[in-house]
Amino acid sequence: MKKKKSLIKPLLLAGVVSAGSITGYNYLNNYLNQVEILKKVVQRLEADSRVAEVLVTGVNYDEATQQMRTRIKFLEYGVDDKPLKPRYFEFAGNIIQFQALVMRFDDVHIRNADLLKGKSAYLFLKVFLLDGKNTQEYELTRVNSIPQGYKLEGISDEYEKTIWEDFWTHALDPKRDPKLGIKNAQIEAPGTMFVPGILYTIRIEHDGGLRIDTAPLSPILQGETIPKG
Repeated sequence: MKKKKSLIKPLLLAGVVSAGSITGYNYLNNYLNQVEILKKVVQRLEADSRVAEVLVTGVNYDEATQQMRTRIKFLEYGVDDKPLKPRYFEFAGNIIQFQALVMRFDDVHIRNADLLKGKSAYLFLKVFLLDGKNTQEYELTRVNSIPQGYKLEGISDEYEKTIWEDFWTHALDPKRDPKLGIKNAQIEAPGTMFVPGILYTIRIEHDGGLRIDTAPLSPILQGETIPKG
C-alpha cells in the first residue's frame, strides 16, 4: 500500500507538468498564429500595394430625366497585383468622387521602416456623385467588415475578425491610444470629370493622400472589343 502511495505523487506531478506543457505549447502556438495573421492583414494595408483603375464604359442619354448617364468600371488591385472582381456603377452625370478612409502613421515608423506602421493605409468606402437631394452613392466597403480583397485566403479565424473590428473602432476615434502610432486618420474624397477614352488611376502617395492620375487610352484600343485572355 505504501508503495502505491509513493507512486501517486510522481505520477500526479508528471501529469501536471505534461498538462502544463500542452497548455504552454497551445498558448505559444496560438500566439505565433495570431502574429502571423496580424502580419498578413497589415501587408494588405500597405499603401503602395493597392491601386484602383476606373474606365468609362458607356455614356447614354436618359429621355425620362433628360440627362446624360455615365457608366463606369471600377477595378481595384490586390496585394499581389491581381485584379479583384470589377464593379460597375451608373450615374446621372460625370463628376464622380471616391470616398476613402486614409490613415497616416507617425514619422518615426516611416523612418524605421516598422513592419506594422511603415506606410499610409487606406480603404475605399463609397463612390458618389453630389447633386443635392438627388445625390447618388454606392457602397464599396461596409464599415466593420473585412474589405474585399483583404480576407486572408484559406484562413477562418476569429482573431482576423477581431483585428478588423479593432481597426474600425480605432480608425476615427479621436481618443485612440497614441501607442497605436496613428498620426492622422481622415476621410478623403478625390473626384474628377469622367469621360470616355481616358484611363483613371487612383493612387495613394507614400505617407500621403489619394490622388487621381489620368492617361489617354492607346489609339489601338479604339473601336475594339478585347476578348478575355
